[in-house]
Amino acid sequence: MTGSFIEAPVAGATDPVLEIRDLSVALPPWADRPLAVKSLSLTVGRGETLCVVGESGSGKSVMARSILRILPEPQLRIASGQILLDGEDLAQAEARRMRQIRGGQIAMVFQEPMVSLNPLMTVGRQIDEILEVHTDWRKAERRRRVIATFDDVRLPDPKSIVDAYPHELSGGQRQRVMIAMSLVLEPKLIVADEPTTALDVTTEAQVLTLLKDLQTKHGTALMFITHNFGVVAEIADRVAVMRFGELVEYGTVGEVLNRPQHPYTKALIDAVPSLVPRKRPVPAADLPAEPILTVRGLEKTFGRPSVGLPWLTRLLPLMGQGRRAAVKAVNKVDLDIRRGSAVALVGESGSGKSTLARCLIGLEQADAGSALVGGNEIVGMSRSAWRPLRSRVQMVFQDPFASLNPRTRVGDIIARGAILQGQSPDAAMAQAQQLLELVGLEAKAADRYPHEFSGGQRQRIGIARALAVKPDILIADEPVSALDVSVQKQVLDLLDDLRRQFGLTMLFITHDLRVAAHVCEEIVVLKSGAIVERGMTADIFANPQHEYTRTLLSSVPGRNWQLTGRRDQPQTIT
Repeated sequence: MTGSFIEAPVAGATDPVLEIRDLSVALPPWADRPLAVKSLSLTVGRGETLCVVGESGSGKSVMARSILRILPEPQLRIASGQILLDGEDLAQAEARRMRQIRGGQIAMVFQEPMVSLNPLMTVGRQIDEILEVHTDWRKAERRRRVIATFDDVRLPDPKSIVDAYPHELSGGQRQRVMIAMSLVLEPKLIVADEPTTALDVTTEAQVLTLLKDLQTKHGTALMFITHNFGVVAEIADRVAVMRFGELVEYGTVGEVLNRPQHPYTKALIDAVPSLVPRKRPVPAADLPAEPILTVRGLEKTFGRPSVGLPWLTRLLPLMGQGRRAAVKAVNKVDLDIRRGSAVALVGESGSGKSTLARCLIGLEQADAGSALVGGNEIVGMSRSAWRPLRSRVQMVFQDPFASLNPRTRVGDIIARGAILQGQSPDAAMAQAQQLLELVGLEAKAADRYPHEFSGGQRQRIGIARALAVKPDILIADEPVSALDVSVQKQVLDLLDDLRRQFGLTMLFITHDLRVAAHVCEEIVVLKSGAIVERGMTADIFANPQHEYTRTLLSSVPGRNWQLTGRRDQPQTIT
């Protein structure tokens, strides 16, 4: 790996499929600004990939939905400007004409396939609907086309998957179905709105490669909306950077990534976590060397046959459920974590990371093995016995929207744990206000509700809640995966500062190896519930021993662009 890549010529730049001219999209009167998109102009050439980047609220998705005219009117409406598809102004097109264009000439791949796909219809039938509306083909011919398209996007056994329901497919397979849906009529333009955000690094790499291969094969123009600069470096020909609805930078991928002009673009690129692992800190002299967490032979299996319920076993096949195969989510895990250390637990979805964490915090009961927290055995412990130990281990959850009670004020959410541990309500509330200030919010925020905060602010509240009971171990389960890159950096730096300030031991669960390198000096790689590699992060990144670890590292998008030295010494894209 050289750490650089060659900037490809932009073949389609002189042959525009889509031209957006001075587009403005109005917001409702009660919004925080009058326009979601303001005087935006850009083009997408035939066979070209234009990446549109920016944080939440920058207007990326509103702009994309304007192209297909699927805005929630009248709350959001096109106020002015033109959207030209091969010269035809879609902003002025009638509803009937837009129905012909959607799917036929422009297709969209949405961020969350499980939300976009109908759970009551087979995936084959959902694509067949598109052919039924836009063509006069017979049913058998349409089915052959669907199967051929599934084969095109490299779905395994297309003839079987065509009759499968969305819940029967993996996340990567569902996203491939969405791509197949967008390609089935070979449109001129595909608009992909964050299609890889929820995917593992290896699945993400497969989807990105697939999109580029299919684009080359079909000559399709691609507008790819993302906040991930690694993805930009991997697939973009040109890049458009948006902020508060305005286009602040626009150029080739080499110009924008290596020679950014606007301060906002520079700040976004600077916030991308480096793939260069952090140096191991010098251990504090007053910290004991023995592990604060010791795990031996831990096992957790899901899907075992029900015991004592033979009638249920006989009933499930009649309900079409069958008997679930046993899945060993945690498989004989041995793990030692020293006091004051930060350990990253990495692996794909289904590798057992979150199940292991839930066993360690008492939210799941392990089937076998031993786990000692500060010398106390927690496997097999009852809820009542767990209660005095719960303050020793706290968890920051992945989704800051789902993990906070929307009906409870933030101050009460943070103070509740301390009150349950015996602290007086007044003292607990005073501490909650101090913790809010500690995580970068105002003390008066204690009187507000979770919906009044942004995603990054909610995650800070979740961190304050975890710190309220003064834990020894903090387990962070993908705490930044749903955040913008700049907010992600703020939360990671905050966790790092708090860890040093309070002497916390941290187990950081992630599938993003950049985040692991930024936060943790040790790394544990989990696959199919078992540990396949462990060691210092710098050593594993420099010389991974297991094939699975090498696959994870090689799948990081934009790794050739990623810096190999100091952050203030950027490489040059030639």
